[in-house]
Amino acid sequence: MRVGDSLLPALRGEKGLLRVGAHHVPLCPQPTLRRWASGVAALDTALGGGLTYGRVHELYAAQDEDAAAATGFALALLTAMADGEDRTALWLRSRRAVRQAGVVQANGWRDLGGRPEDCLFAMIADAKELLKAAVDGLRSGALGAVVVETHGGLPELDLTASRRLALAAEKSGTTLFLLRSGAEPVPSAAETRWQVAAAPSRALPANAPGAPVFAIELLRQRSGPSGLSWQLEWNRDRRIFTEAASGDLVSVPRRGSPAAAGVGPVRFGQRAA
Repeated sequence: MRVGDSLLPALRGEKGLLRVGAHHVPLCPQPTLRRWASGVAALDTALGGGLTYGRVHELYAAQDEDAAAATGFALALLTAMADGEDRTALWLRSRRAVRQAGVVQANGWRDLGGRPEDCLFAMIADAKELLKAAVDGLRSGALGAVVVETHGGLPELDLTASRRLALAAEKSGTTLFLLRSGAEPVPSAAETRWQVAAAPSRALPANAPGAPVFAIELLRQRSGPSGLSWQLEWNRDRRIFTEAASGDLVSVPRRGSPAAAGVGPVRFGQRAA
């Protein structure tokens, strides 16, 4: 006869043991969640101590022109959460994402303090094969992290596919970032969902652009508050974020502005001519 859940507490002995007849059987302890602390106290508190490893985290570009900022935020997270481990990351890209965002520049990632040589990039045209490759990468347990980058709607990533990814990430302990641009959030099994946009940086001498700043909003998390927002400045040397300080700022250019044409300050991910 199956023991009902209501009877389970009565069967527990001392020190977390399950009493079966005259014997005590050790219960399997709940695994301790490993978290990465961002360096911003309010953000880490909202996340219950930090961003959880071995979970799915969605990163949505606020607008199409924020795709570079969302990519930069993903690169910073990969760099920080690697935690000195010499493990390869797998970055899977759809063909539309490559056409929209171009190629991730190794020098740009290195400027963020990362190690681009520790990341394997692959473009997969078929959406189902893209998601299958992500599941296989997560299940291998050999990777430090997996990134799936797509542009536009992705009907193949339904709730069933999302749960499959979440289960694979949880079982292996490998973190998955879903990097989305040109798409609206849909129901999923992700642990957290973020919206990312470019934000003004602090000016350096000669009014040069400073460290990248990201405007992020926590749209959703499975267990905890949401609807919170921060402006985070990336510290490449310490590999943490700090809250963006006020002061002389280099503004984010608008479309059609001289900066967007290659003159003056430019968005993160772009270079002046």
